[in-house]
Amino acid sequence: MSSQPISLSINFRGKPHSLSLLPDCTLAHLQSELDKLTEVPPSLQKLLYKGKKQAGSDIAEEVTISEVGIKNGTKIQMIGSTTRELDSMRAVEDENQRRDRIMRERATKAPVKLRSTGSSSFASASLQYRFHELRPLEHLPNPASALALLRRLSEDPAIKHVMQTHKFVVGVLTELAPHEHPGLLGLNENAGQAIKLRLRTDKYDGFRLYSEVRRVLCHELTHNVWSDHDENFKSLNSKLNREVAEFEKANVQGTHYLSGGPGGDFYQPSSDLEAEARAYTLGSSSAGSSSSVEETQEERRQRILEATMARLSKEEEEIEHSCGTNHSAAT
Repeated sequence: MSSQPISLSINFRGKPHSLSLLPDCTLAHLQSELDKLTEVPPSLQKLLYKGKKQAGSDIAEEVTISEVGIKNGTKIQMIGSTTRELDSMRAVEDENQRRDRIMRERATKAPVKLRSTGSSSFASASLQYRFHELRPLEHLPNPASALALLRRLSEDPAIKHVMQTHKFVVGVLTELAPHEHPGLLGLNENAGQAIKLRLRTDKYDGFRLYSEVRRVLCHELTHNVWSDHDENFKSLNSKLNREVAEFEKANVQGTHYLSGGPGGDFYQPSSDLEAEARAYTLGSSSAGSSSSVEETQEERRQRILEATMARLSKEEEEIEHSCGTNHSAAT
């Protein structure tokens, strides 16, 4: 093996770094050098090069850079959070938890009395049963768009309806970084203290479909009550999804309005057939029998409905497998 040093170019958040290393040096040594340059510890580093990726937790200490395909002139993209950023996020989270605890204690000891009007009751529920903070990850690309997506979820009329109906309170609604949690779509910490959602694509070149993210949110809201994916969990999760579908269907028919009246903009629902499929699939009901009138058209509709039901059931299984919520008892 050549003993001549090889030159590497490492890009981290748009800033290039150059390193000269011997080809038989270990990948662990490379990560140690990157730690000195960027303050990203090896355990949080993710290296992308030539279609490959290396995560800090997956690297054996004795593997050399040449053995993993790193050669002279290799360009490497690194993703990761610095120690300072992690400490800052933990400090902010600790402070928010402290404030939320104080506010809950105050609310318990001295509840605010409101007039018993319909609008006052609605305002009280809106203030209490909601996401109390929206927090994008500032170290990831385009945090403004991530915040806009979190805000859209928090202001979604169907989600607000579900939260007020079931009296759900969530301290922080934030996001999961794909490189830090590659196998997860959602996580509920301490029965609603924080809900974390996978908003971004694996390559950080965009955001996942809103409908998919919202469905994961319904799954994680269920963990406010039940931690394990048992029958109790599945029953409530089905109920939440059914209520979202029914709310949207009623909304498009004119029963529900944004901002409490017809002057607001209507929420854009999924198709009626999709809503019906959710009601059947998630509500543990069976599809009705076909009508004798227009048999051919009804049979076609029934096939589409059954296919949609099967797809939704498969999606729910995938969400469950990608849920990182621990199995400690909900409080």
